[in-house]
Parts: sequence; structure tokens; C-alpha cells
Amino acid sequence: MTDESRRSQTRRTVLKTGATLSVAALAGCTESTSGGDADESASTTTDAPADATTTTDADAETTADTSYSVSMEPVGTVEFDEVPETWVANNGSWADMGIALGQQPPEGVWLPGRYHTQYYDDIPGVSVDTDEMTALYQDSVSKELFYTLDGDVHVIDPNFLLNRFKGWDQIDIDEVTDNVAPFFGNSIFSGGYTWHEDYQYYSLYEAFEKLAAVFQQRDRFEAFSALHDDFQSSIDDVVPPEGERPEVAIMWAGSDEPTEFSPYLVSRGTSFKQWRDLGVRDALAETDVEDFHESRGRIDFETLLKIDPEHIMFRGQEAKSREAFEDTILAYMENHEVASQLTAVENGDVYRGGPLYQGPITNLVLTERAAHQVYDIDEQLFDRQRVADIVNGEF
Repeated sequence: MTDESRRSQTRRTVLKTGATLSVAALAGCTESTSGGDADESASTTTDAPADATTTTDADAETTADTSYSVSMEPVGTVEFDEVPETWVANNGSWADMGIALGQQPPEGVWLPGRYHTQYYDDIPGVSVDTDEMTALYQDSVSKELFYTLDGDVHVIDPNFLLNRFKGWDQIDIDEVTDNVAPFFGNSIFSGGYTWHEDYQYYSLYEAFEKLAAVFQQRDRFEAFSALHDDFQSSIDDVVPPEGERPEVAIMWAGSDEPTEFSPYLVSRGTSFKQWRDLGVRDALAETDVEDFHESRGRIDFETLLKIDPEHIMFRGQEAKSREAFEDTILAYMENHEVASQLTAVENGDVYRGGPLYQGPITNLVLTERAAHQVYDIDEQLFDRQRVADIVNGEF
């Protein structure tokens, strides 16, 4: 089916006015392409069978004509005439949710290189090729690109576009919504954007539940939620008492021989979920080092030596294997006059610190990896085949 015929047949989505698309006028923050970050609480959203009129105390409502609506801040209530078939995702957090829900990969994501699909390597029968995936960010974000991609839904927080990029105004969001498809998303990965203070944050599983309602995949969501509950119990079994937990410093290292780093304080937002769940102590939290999102500041080895954290976690290194990481950054630090004095370097406790974006599958992988790093355990903490079965609808 051609794009034109598909559009005429399935231009299925209409943005309702259940809530106001907000904070378009707030001043945005400028983030370099080498940084970013990310609260886990509980909200309820459900979808309903497409063949019945259903109203629940959740946020998805389905009528007998197969149309249904889902509500999420900041976009409000979005109505769908049919379940979306093609879609565009802001980043790897949402892309991973879609894969977990058994959907085809998104047509485009923010930066395909930051959607680290190698995390699927140990999940039997689950793989995603990003080689043909379109990058939404290409020096800027083109409105015309949304027409080209022609998705049935844009799983993107519109305020991300309105506050991060010149040339995007509310009229542009409305145009893409009316002529292509609605926006449905929230910048869940980061707790550092000032423009996100005026509307709700969602935890990973709150957001996942919302997207499950969009794709009408309640059963898969509930299966993943049960798996996640079991996983959390496994994590609880390996986390030591609070006074015995290690200090961790999380920073962005943008090269193989870094001398300065962007510091991240563990905060709300999904990009820190594994560290919150593991209960580590934030080595930077009780210092005068400010979070990168607030200050755009950087720290050097001399500052890091004064803090001397037990474990150092470097973001920006997920494209490397553990071996490649040790041969580059760790080797460089071991031979650096100041860095070599760090306790973490002396003990070999310098690691890849995880990506900015994670969904339900990648969170399992990253949390287990982090538990191996900081608690020195060897066992697997979740069932890979169970994940694959849910993705493939065999549960």
C-alpha cells in the first residue's frame, strides 16, 4: 500500500481537547548532543477491547465503533479511530516499549545511535535493526520530516520540540497533528528540564501502560508488569542494608581519553531507574557539584579525586563492549597521573554507566548489569525466555 493510499484509508487519529498542550511559551534549555538524563510512582491507564463500549476508572475508553481514547500529560486526551500501525518515537525509551508490546519498530527516533538495540542480543528471537531508522534530529528537527515518515502516531512530548528548537511553535504542532497524526508522549527520561515542572512526570511503567493503551496491548503490559514485580523481588534479595551500599558517581565521558566530564546526580526520570532500584549512594549528591542539567558544568580528575567515589559510571560509552571500554577509557585512566590515584581506578570499578533512554526490556538488562557491577553478583536476575515469550505474544 502506498503512503498516499494508506493516509486516505487510515488517517485515523484526531487530537481532542481534553487537556491543554502546555508550556509552549516557556523558555527552553539548550542541551548538547552529548548529554541528557531522567520517578517511579504509580498511575493507572488501561485500554479496553475494541468490540465493546467500555468506560473504566483509568484513562483509556473504547466505543463500539472501535474508536477509543487515551489520556496523558501534556497532550491531554487523544482519540484513535483504529490501532496505529506505523509510529514515530522520540527516543529509545519509547521505542523499547513498543517492541515489548509486540509492535514493529518505529519509523524514526531521535538519534538511532542512542537506541542501543544490542541489549536485545540475549533475548531469544528479539532483534531490531536501526540501520534504516530515520534520525529525527538532523542538525535540527524538520517539520517536513514528519510528513515523510507518515506515522499514525508520534510518541513524542511536543514540549520537547517547542522548548528545545527554534522554529517550532504551537501552530507547527497543530499542523502536524491535523495533517499527519497526533503527538502522544512525555519526556520521562529526564528530571532536569525546567519546562517539565508544570506537568506530570511518569514512571517507566506508568508511561508503558499509557502506550499499551494506545496499541491496545493490555495483556502484554500486564505480563511485563508481573515480570517486573518478580524482578524487583530478585533485586531486593541482592541489595545489602543501606549502610553497606556503595557510592557511585555517574558522569558523561565523550571520548576515549576524557579529562573533563558532565556530572549527573541521581534524580527522578527513567534514565536513573536502575540506580534508584539498586539503592546506591550518589557520590556527587552531598558535594557542591551541580547536576549537568542545571549548570551545564563539567568536572575534572582533580575534583573527582577529592570526592573519590567507590564506583565510577561513564555514560556515552554504550556502543563499546566491556572489553573495548577497558582498553580505552580505563586504560587511559590507569596511566593518567591523577586518575590513577582514584580508588575506583585502583580497584577496577570503572564501568559503562548506561544510556539516557531505557524501556521495560532494556531496563531489565541494564539493572542486572548494574547489580553485577556494584554488588559483585554473577547470577541472572530475570528470565530471558519469559521476556521473549511476552514480546511474541506467547504467554
